[in-house]
Amino acid sequence: MTAIRNRSARAVADVTRGMLLATIDIQATPERVFRAVTSEELTRWWGSEDTYRTTKWTGDLRVGGAWRTEGVSRDGKPFAVEGEFLVVDPPHQLVQTWRYDWDPSGTVTTITWRFEAIEDGTRITVRHEGFGEAHAACESHAEGWERVLAWLSANFGAAS
Repeated sequence: MTAIRNRSARAVADVTRGMLLATIDIQATPERVFRAVTSEELTRWWGSEDTYRTTKWTGDLRVGGAWRTEGVSRDGKPFAVEGEFLVVDPPHQLVQTWRYDWDPSGTVTTITWRFEAIEDGTRITVRHEGFGEAHAACESHAEGWERVLAWLSANFGAAS
């Protein structure tokens, strides 16, 4: 039996297609990881003092249900991200729209989370798409997803 150790989050952006893929292996069951992503528990792990901190999560976890997070950047500026759940298949898959208030264009993208049971944990794959010609946003979100998945992993005590 091989334990998951020091698995870092990895992300790659395909700016020509306006999408990115990110992945990490986490030492927790798919059920636990799904709950951490789809409940108030998200405020415990999404963010850090040197970047930004998510302080509130609300959501109606059903197809067509709305969700919203609020937080504060490291310089004290408030922010919000919101969307709608398109697919809710616990603990295997979650698809949601994503719109953040600091984007002046109001672009709505789509995130697909896949939670795959693996030995000693869960492999999470995130596909974030719909960036179109916003190449810089696509690239910066790839970097952001590496941070987010590392925070999620740390929530479960892994050193990723």
